[in-house]
Amino acid sequence: MIMLEVLAASLLVMLVSLSGKLITWHGVGPLIERNLHFFVSFAAGVLLIIAYSLSTELVEHAGSLSTGLPWIAIGAVVVLVAFRYIPQFHHHHDKEDHPHSMIDVNRLFASDAVHNIGDGIVIVVSFAASPVLGIASTISIMVHEMLQEISEFFVYREAGLPVRLALTLNFITSGTILIGTFGAFFLLERFEALEVPLLGLSAGSYLVVVFHDLIPHSISKGNGRAHLAKHAAFFVAGLALMAVLVTFLPA
Repeated sequence: MIMLEVLAASLLVMLVSLSGKLITWHGVGPLIERNLHFFVSFAAGVLLIIAYSLSTELVEHAGSLSTGLPWIAIGAVVVLVAFRYIPQFHHHHDKEDHPHSMIDVNRLFASDAVHNIGDGIVIVVSFAASPVLGIASTISIMVHEMLQEISEFFVYREAGLPVRLALTLNFITSGTILIGTFGAFFLLERFEALEVPLLGLSAGSYLVVVFHDLIPHSISKGNGRAHLAKHAAFFVAGLALMAVLVTFLPA
């Protein structure tokens, strides 16, 4: 019975990955499309809180800061080095018009995939403890995921991907939750041992996305102090909103 419960919970989380479609409804889409570069700053704030949350969880699981930090560093280095040689997932621009080069969606794709595997493990462990805890954890993950996936949708769109492809990428990466779900269900002890490396890799890769891709991209789009101040306001809004969710809905 628990297998059906964790599978249903995982599929619900996967459906949340399509929440980016919400911003295209009721005439909101064109407004957001015109201001995508500001929403990239918002996404940077959201993802920075996610990286922080993953890092604190990592230290808790690892038992000490000195044990956890190397995994974050490894995650950052792996993502920086590995994806330097992987072609970016952008649509093609003319050579003289390539405004999205600072955003490498491959890195975001990988960060989210690793993160979702961890979510799958959390769901299995929660339902194994009790159905109530399992449901509570699933709802918490879904709420976090909604804001995260919408933010990632902004980034994919700003990177030049069409709406359908951006939604498809979000759904594909969300599907990696099933790796964590099935793996933890059938090999719980082995997958629990992977929690610290997964948390570290995910936190490190998100930090690279934020500081190597998103923040430089936002700064490059700044046009005067007022424009930069607006980027900063969107960044702080993303930080604050995700911080509230992490504080009151811990996964």
